[in-house]
Amino acid sequence: MVGVGMHLKRDLKLALDRVAFVKAAGFEPDDWQAEVLRSSSRRKLLCCARQSGKSLTVGAVCLHTAMYVPRSLSLIFAPSQNQSVEFFRRVTDLAHGLGMDWLDPESLTQKGMELPNGSRIQARPGSERSARSRTANLLVIDEAARISDELYHSLRPMLATTGGPLCMLSTPAGKRGAFWEAWQYGEAWKRWLITADDLPDDRYKPDKESFLKEERAALPHKVYQQEYYCEFLEPDDAVFYEEDIVAATSSEVTPLFEKRSA
Repeated sequence: MVGVGMHLKRDLKLALDRVAFVKAAGFEPDDWQAEVLRSSSRRKLLCCARQSGKSLTVGAVCLHTAMYVPRSLSLIFAPSQNQSVEFFRRVTDLAHGLGMDWLDPESLTQKGMELPNGSRIQARPGSERSARSRTANLLVIDEAARISDELYHSLRPMLATTGGPLCMLSTPAGKRGAFWEAWQYGEAWKRWLITADDLPDDRYKPDKESFLKEERAALPHKVYQQEYYCEFLEPDDAVFYEEDIVAATSSEVTPLFEKRSA
């Protein structure tokens, strides 16, 4: 276990309880965030409203893993490098909150950090090419509803030899893509659906009611429902609605042509 300058008793408490860990960094988690932090699920899906605190929550998981799993590699992917770097800033905010200003500046950059125990956290661009030939102990995909299927498919094998956790977090972006398919059909995933109604009244400024009222008036209805109430809506370029496709299919009908073995 890495003490990183903390007293042994306090260090043991933080190692065993991620909620205590984030509180020590000056962050008071909501009930749903505490549930995510304490979850042992290897597959997590966070479908959350904008500015709900999902990035900070999962960023805490990254930092906790780096501190208490020596020589581990946590990788953060997002549709763009700027987005993954912005996510990583949540990690550095927590590190500063824990008093980790002793980190060697050369091991702490905008795109990652390396701890004395050999653990690393890296923020990567949303490129399928950059996702190959790497092995991760923790894999985070931010804005997961907006990554390509090719990137998602290339990321999953990173965990093949470690059995490490995979966490995807996002607001919805239509009924398509890896995030929606995992949310709709995935069997191995632990899911959290957090809408604006689930957040504390003081999360949005000056207060939640007035903020959402202004947003509802300013945004198209579809955008508002997606961003703050996490609705998976039909893409603008959809030719057919999913409900119509499902209603038009039946497992009781024999296909006209069946694939035959050679």
